[in-house]
This record gives sequence, C-alpha cells and structure tokens, in this order.
Amino acid sequence: VYRIEPDFVAAQLDSVFSDVRIDTTKIGMLAETDIVEAVAERLARYQIKNVVLDTVMLAKSGDPLLSASAVETLRQRLLPQVSLITPNLPEAAALLDAPHARTEQEMLEQGRALLGMGCGAVLMKGGHLDDAESPDWLFTRDGEQRFTAPRVQTKNTHGTGCTLSAALAALRPRYEDWGRTVAEAKGWLSAALAQADSLEVGHGIGPVHHFHAWW
Repeated sequence: VYRIEPDFVAAQLDSVFSDVRIDTTKIGMLAETDIVEAVAERLARYQIKNVVLDTVMLAKSGDPLLSASAVETLRQRLLPQVSLITPNLPEAAALLDAPHARTEQEMLEQGRALLGMGCGAVLMKGGHLDDAESPDWLFTRDGEQRFTAPRVQTKNTHGTGCTLSAALAALRPRYEDWGRTVAEAKGWLSAALAQADSLEVGHGIGPVHHFHAWW
C-alpha cells in the first residue's frame, strides 16, 4: 500500500465536488488519520448527501489497514456525516473495540451499538458467521430489517465487500429508502457470487462476476 498525500486527496475531492452534482458517494480504504480528516472536512464543506462508508479496516490476513488514531478520528469526525456504514463482523468489532460477534444475536447487539455512534444507518454483514445462510442486518432510525441468501460455495470472493458498497451507492438515488436499496444490491451480489467461478480469472482468489447479467 503506497501512501497518498492528504492534500492530494483533498484536491481531488475539491475538483470533483465543485464541478459535478453528487447524488451519492462511496468511501473505501482511508489508511491514516490525515486522510480521514481531509475527507470528513470536504464532506462537511460541500454538504454531501448519501454517503456510503465501506469500513475497510482489516486485511483478510487480519493485518490492520487503518491506524489506531485513524480509527478514533473516523469514529468522531466521519461517522456522524455518513448515511450508511457496511462493516463485516471483524470491522464492527474493531469500530466498537469489542470481541468479534460469533452469533446472530451478538451481531444484532453490535449493529445497534454502531447506530448509536451517530451514522445514519448500519448494514452488518454476516458472511463471517458459520451458517448455511449469509444473513445481513440493516439498522436505521426507523427499525431493523433482516436480509438473507444461501451461502455460495466459491473461492472467488475477492472484493465482495467493495462490490456490495459500490452497488449500494449506485442504487441509493433510485430508491427512497435503504431497505429497498439493500434488497436490490444483495440480490445482485448473490448472483455475482454464484457466477464467479465461470470467469476463471487467474489461479488465486478471483473476483465476483460483476457483469453476470450481460455475459
């Protein structure tokens, strides 16, 4: 991972936000405190709405992708400006400084706790649970909603979380609420996972099939 200067990130945001009407924004890996600060400041300055934060904090190996100080800055400065966060269970635990949820009930408790940290909504992803299904829970100020799909048996899961958050951001302007947005995005992702093996990309963990509806 190569470090990007925070001023460069801020300049990129200025260039886009000042020129283009922004219907929705997706945030991915931020890496360090100064970049979190730069993004939070620009979101506030331009009053950006429909912000999806993919809380990229841990690599599959368990290595941290966000420094401890950056995690605290994200909690304090960024979460209150975010419309939806999409943590998996290890990321939720890191945000809450709590043990990894091992059951769906613990997942529910952590989702409610994250909503209490000031973001607009939380989508807790249950892919790390050892169940035949993959349950996700949406927490909003209006209530809670469960989404589930059969677990797809494939090694080709690279970028699954990034793909879901991008789909949520792309679909949100079309729908009036996060519930419909999540249902549509999760259905599309399940199909992308089911078709992932047909791509035969490389010899390692391959990507999901983003274009499964076309070819």
